[in-house]
Amino acid sequence: MRSRGLAILGCTGSIGTQVLDVVRSLPDRFRVVGLAAGSNIALLRQQLDEFDVPFFSSSADAGITQRQRLGMVDLVRAPDVDLVVVATTSTSALEATIAALDAGRDVAVANKEVLVAAGALVTEAAARTGRRILPLDSEHSAIWQCVRGETCRESSLPDELVHSIVLTASGGALRDLPIERLPYVSTEETLRHPVWNMGTKVTIDSATLVNKAFEVIEAHWLFAVPFEKIDVVIHRESIIHSIVNFADGSSKAQLARPDMHLPIQYALTFPDRLPSATPLVDLISAGRLTFDRVDPARYPAFGIVVEAGQRGDTYPAAISAANDVVVERFAARQVGYDEIAKTLRQCVDHHRPRSADDLGAVRAAEDWARQFARQYLGAAR
Repeated sequence: MRSRGLAILGCTGSIGTQVLDVVRSLPDRFRVVGLAAGSNIALLRQQLDEFDVPFFSSSADAGITQRQRLGMVDLVRAPDVDLVVVATTSTSALEATIAALDAGRDVAVANKEVLVAAGALVTEAAARTGRRILPLDSEHSAIWQCVRGETCRESSLPDELVHSIVLTASGGALRDLPIERLPYVSTEETLRHPVWNMGTKVTIDSATLVNKAFEVIEAHWLFAVPFEKIDVVIHRESIIHSIVNFADGSSKAQLARPDMHLPIQYALTFPDRLPSATPLVDLISAGRLTFDRVDPARYPAFGIVVEAGQRGDTYPAAISAANDVVVERFAARQVGYDEIAKTLRQCVDHHRPRSADDLGAVRAAEDWARQFARQYLGAAR
């Protein structure tokens, strides 16, 4: 079997390093053709040497002379690249994602913001070239696994077959904190996720449930399912990752330990399901599995972001960019936790949307939202 050539965008982040863990565990299945990183040049150098990678991309001055440096768009088009993994932050890899699909590469997406901001453009590119968008998020991977083998296409859930889908959420680090304390929580408290080990931005988005609202928008684009058929429940144990409810009254759920190596491997080795080091779920040890509704008083940002998704046009691009700004400020301890939802509300209320049918409109909405959020937070302090 010919090994599959990978280009990994965001190789030094949490997901990118776990992708390389999977590559290490299956050395005959993959070869790393290209790596793209931000400012962590020391780790990038180690990865380039370990996997003997010919091409790289970096937003920093890497000073690497032994490999060929390319921009991200050229990297995904490099010779022998079969699959592009998008594990960057924000929408920095948006152009590269579309370029990869246009160049006939499959794309495995861990980055939420690319599909949130430009879901129509990305899915249209995949349809135009006949390439696959493979979900790396555990929730979307779970949906994908549940619908395989049904009489529907993997990228679409027809009304006559599927009643609804349910995404599960851990509830984040602040799920047990009294609601009246939320405006005063520290960044450190917010980063103590009870289940998952993730980067700073995703962990804060988990506490606000913005990440889950983003996943609702992603599911809308990945599976062509209307928003009214997507539900979210709090599932503290993070054992069930998603549920698909079928029209005949039956449901399928995907269960696994909270370990991103599993959905990563599933996407990279598709259509094969291979053995892995991830242990099976022990239901006896897991004990009781619990489910609760999302409390809008605890998670006000969740409803605001879903609303932006439902409004469509450039609303999702704008709110994604505004969230980048306010989360960065909160992580830097410059604004309070309650400013996150307030900023997102103001962004939706003041945005003047355009059709998100070209990259220029998406980028313009992001630029407006970043400037608006900075001005709003400056005035709010």
